[in-house]
Amino acid sequence: MAFSLIPCHLAQSIYWLTPARLKEHGIRLVLADLDNTLASYEEALPSPSLRAWKEELEQNGITLFVVSNSRKSRRCPDFCEALGIPYVRHAGKPGTKGFEKALAQTGIPAEQAIMVGDQIFTDTLGGNRAGITTVLVKPITWGKNPGRRLRYAIETPFRWVALRSKTTGTVVDPKGQ
Repeated sequence: MAFSLIPCHLAQSIYWLTPARLKEHGIRLVLADLDNTLASYEEALPSPSLRAWKEELEQNGITLFVVSNSRKSRRCPDFCEALGIPYVRHAGKPGTKGFEKALAQTGIPAEQAIMVGDQIFTDTLGGNRAGITTVLVKPITWGKNPGRRLRYAIETPFRWVALRSKTTGTVVDPKGQ
């Protein structure tokens, strides 16, 4: 398990991750953070564009699965049930148990999965530790929470390193080929 705060790849949003790109690299499972990755904190239900993206993934044999640290009791279950996707809540990221649970539930190995999220200290670190290719996306909204804004500011140097060391928006074979 690698301890790394550097994401494998960067993307502007989840919508850059098309089924064609994912299939080209053998990806069958998209693990995703919920808040500020799939939807803003204020969105109670999935948007039409998120629903369409999820359907496009499914039509191509790719599973979307939420791995969330959300502490709100109904946030993750209600959102994921409305979208019709499986989830692990209280995942404990950057710990690996939530990722391991998702992989076990789907039966898809880490080599055929990616973890998409907006935060380095939870999504990227946790995915890297679990041996899953990580994709860091730009947060949907910076929000009003000063703690969240500070956290994103602290992450800035790691985003710069990733930008300089990887081609932005490129998903490569998880085996590095």
